[in-house]
Amino acid sequence: MNLLLQVLVSIVAGACLLRCYLQWLAFNLGSGQSRTIGAYVLPLSNWIVIPLRRLIPSIGRFDVASFLAAYLLIAGKTAILFLISGADLANALWLLLALIDLADLILSGLVGLVLASVILSWIGAGTQIQFLVSLLVDPLLAPIRKAMPNIGALDLSPLVLLLILQVLQIVVGNLR
Repeated sequence: MNLLLQVLVSIVAGACLLRCYLQWLAFNLGSGQSRTIGAYVLPLSNWIVIPLRRLIPSIGRFDVASFLAAYLLIAGKTAILFLISGADLANALWLLLALIDLADLILSGLVGLVLASVILSWIGAGTQIQFLVSLLVDPLLAPIRKAMPNIGALDLSPLVLLLILQVLQIVVGNLR
């Protein structure tokens, strides 16, 4: 039950988080290059994001409704697992654990994006998916590339970003 719930919630909450990140990057999910991503992200997340968006507006480029949808999905999963284990929901600890799970999901998603970007740079030169993944990862790599000295043709910024994300995952894992 835990595995099934974890996978289902991770996919839908991940789609909500991706939607939030894409809005932050000013992607138009309905047309152009991003239509490909929109075809997958929108059907997975519209059912929860659209009703929340009617109640909660975005703050600038930050899509509060998508972020809140991801948190609510993870909080629901955490509450279900707490109830199955016999724990009491009166203690607000499960809400904090849901927040930690959300941070872990964000970090895991970023690690996956960076790894996909590196692999696609080796094998998928010029493909549309490589272009889209690069658009998602490049804003994260840009500050690292500015801070690192140029080593020529070798770009170590994805490695540095992966190390930073791994350290953050260790910190988040220890919070549990």
